[in-house]
Amino acid sequence: MVKSRRFRRGIYLLPTIFTIGNLFCGFYSLVLAFRGDFERAALMIVVAGVLDGLDGRIARLTGTTTEFGNQFDSLADVVSFGVAPALLIYRWALLPLGRIGWLVTFLFLVCAAMRLARFNIQSSVGDKRFFAGLPSPSAAGALACVVFAFPLSPELSWVPISAAILIATLGLLMVSRFRYRSFKEFDLRSRRSYLYVLPLAVIVVAIALHPKGALLFFAALYLISAPSAFLWSVIARTGPRTSAQSAEQAAEAVVDEPAIR
Repeated sequence: MVKSRRFRRGIYLLPTIFTIGNLFCGFYSLVLAFRGDFERAALMIVVAGVLDGLDGRIARLTGTTTEFGNQFDSLADVVSFGVAPALLIYRWALLPLGRIGWLVTFLFLVCAAMRLARFNIQSSVGDKRFFAGLPSPSAAGALACVVFAFPLSPELSWVPISAAILIATLGLLMVSRFRYRSFKEFDLRSRRSYLYVLPLAVIVVAIALHPKGALLFFAALYLISAPSAFLWSVIARTGPRTSAQSAEQAAEAVVDEPAIR
């Protein structure tokens, strides 16, 4: 009984290498943002997101998932998808706003940390097909894609305000209850139809032809997916009610018509 409670020493190197790569990209993004190299700093956040997605899948595929790995991955994510994008967007566009600028970026950082803490608590329960709230790598990736597409911030008065609204919106989406698709149901070890090759090829070709525009488009598409699905479900629920109410009103009008006459 005592032996089962003992902390298991040692780590699995393969998924840990990807987590370290994720942390390195996040830290290097901070360095590049301090230097003013916003394009490469944004690209490092995108690469960190790719590595973050790979370490968990590799751990599950190889059966090397550990509690240490989960905690280490969350701490790395705070740097790569909390601190790094907050500093990047602040240096890129929010400096003219002064105190408001860094307070908005701090709000994003707090929301990212809360989102990661909630994920750690709820990872063992709930529907694995969906995330509760926007995942922090996706929020950071959206900011990074904006900066990557426009590394030289336009000298326009509305850009800082727009950037502040964007980062505040992303922070609120992270702590929201919108259901974002996790894509965890796509098991890489299972056989799939050859038709799956077509959308994958389209994505690869789009990124190869115009990486900045394609990444920004796919990031925006994922951001609006959950709110759009929620809005559609609300419309779908209220539609039958409206139709039923209209039918009842029509029936009442038919019944009352002789009395009016």
